[in-house]
Amino acid sequence: MDFEGFGKIPRLSREIVITEKLDGTNAQICIDDEGNMQVGSRKRWITPGDDNYGFARWVEENAVELLKLGPGRHFGEWWGKGIQRGYGLNEKRFRLFNVAKWSDDSVRPACCSVVPVLYRGALAEFAVYEVLDNLEDYGSVAAPGFMDPEGIIIYHTAGNLYFKKTLKNDDKPKGSKE
Repeated sequence: MDFEGFGKIPRLSREIVITEKLDGTNAQICIDDEGNMQVGSRKRWITPGDDNYGFARWVEENAVELLKLGPGRHFGEWWGKGIQRGYGLNEKRFRLFNVAKWSDDSVRPACCSVVPVLYRGALAEFAVYEVLDNLEDYGSVAAPGFMDPEGIIIYHTAGNLYFKKTLKNDDKPKGSKE
């Protein structure tokens, strides 16, 4: 039997980044070293002919600008009009998840934004609930005036792990009728 080592365990008491969880559809843009692009949803590759809420078509229309993302996999949320909550928008938008890489407007493609950062600091349970309370009281940061935001994403930097917490039915699996 081949030896398999046990990986290093990250410290819990490290930085977290809390962002607004948008209720849209997960999307990805993959760019290889030659500038070839593939477009995907959370579970499959998509094309303008076999699309996911028009994301592949949008990527095709914005391909020149999106090549500025550079080689790699670029994950984000495709959200807005006609997708899940809609957020009262008249159009669809793409927000990248990687806030560390894409928060600088000068390096990010003009057709993209990033998910809003609501907290960055030490892991603290009170911060999680404070951010949730603010979302519930003041509404979406991504779509100001929209008073039914979904929740938050908590990214643990040392563990490279994401967790989600929703404002409604957080104790139930998604789609549960209970």
